[in-house]
Amino acid sequence: MPLLHSFSFSFFIIYLLSPSPAHAISFVSPIQKDDSTLIYSLTLFLKTPLQPTRLHLDLGASFTWVACDARYNSSTYQHIPCFSPLCNSLGHNLSCSNCFNTPSPSCANDTCSLFPENSVTRKTAISTALTDSLALPTSDGSTQGPPILLPSYIFSCSPTSLLEGLANNVTGLVAFGRSNYSLPTQVSNTFSVPRCFALCLPGSTSDPGVSLIGSVGPYYFSPQKIDLSKSLVYTPLVLNPVGSTVVTYAGQPSDEYYINVTAINVNGKPIQINSSLLTVDENGFGGTKLSTAAPYTVLETSIYNALTEAFVNESSALNLTVTNAVKPFSVCYPAADIIVTRMGPGVPTVDLVMQSDDVFWRVFGSNSMVRMAGDGG
Repeated sequence: MPLLHSFSFSFFIIYLLSPSPAHAISFVSPIQKDDSTLIYSLTLFLKTPLQPTRLHLDLGASFTWVACDARYNSSTYQHIPCFSPLCNSLGHNLSCSNCFNTPSPSCANDTCSLFPENSVTRKTAISTALTDSLALPTSDGSTQGPPILLPSYIFSCSPTSLLEGLANNVTGLVAFGRSNYSLPTQVSNTFSVPRCFALCLPGSTSDPGVSLIGSVGPYYFSPQKIDLSKSLVYTPLVLNPVGSTVVTYAGQPSDEYYINVTAINVNGKPIQINSSLLTVDENGFGGTKLSTAAPYTVLETSIYNALTEAFVNESSALNLTVTNAVKPFSVCYPAADIIVTRMGPGVPTVDLVMQSDDVFWRVFGSNSMVRMAGDGG
């Protein structure tokens, strides 16, 4: 089986949305990687009585949505009335919704409406806004405690058809964007914890990851209880002045997260690229976006070509020879030729250089390569 050049990043990083003091308690949720779509989902507790609910993890979405046009059973859901202070604060509502069918979570009159969006397929709909009970377990960084209730979590209904393109077992989408109604922000506002979160995304479909909301550490991993928060390197977030949702709003910046990548190195050697492409312009184009909407990293064509050329050149020094490509990738190597190290396949490293030469995101073989079935040896 060949190993494919894919640049798929698993990462552990904190996004600080506002200056925050240290806080020892995190709200935690397991993260799974789907073996079909290779995208991530998160499990939390929703409804009354509380039910485990798996949702697509969307790093840049503004608000959570759940398919509730069928089989949404809860004794605590509430519609948000039109023109109420909460409805007016959402900023995404088009108008009052009216419905002439049997009253249900997705059907009510004079109800605030939202535009839930599937970031994978770029499809959207208009549906009712709700509040309902949500709960997340807590952790001190090493042990998990019981779930704590967030009694009026704000989200949107959606039609079941909006689930197309997501993992088969998800029932909606959970938002982690920088809006006032993402999951991390609502947790912060409700429980007065720091407005921050950390994600450890699983590199395989068999090993779960974890999200930790409301704490900058400690984060203890492995039997040795190593605190990973001590070894994190930080870079500022960049604001994109233009939103990229299907339904856009004039003057509203993007709720997605961008970072200031200034250069890309392969085995410590900078590649030649048009550096202006790495900066977000006034029209919202360019820059480096952190996203969970695609299973692999997406690069602008000229940057991709320069990166793969440098990667192939550096790989030749390791006696690696390109084999037949397997879609969707263009550079592949026979698995039998790859040495396996504790950092994954022994291939050239890729560094995403940030605001200075000593601040970079190093991508080892475990995150830059993917094993695929093919005709190779």
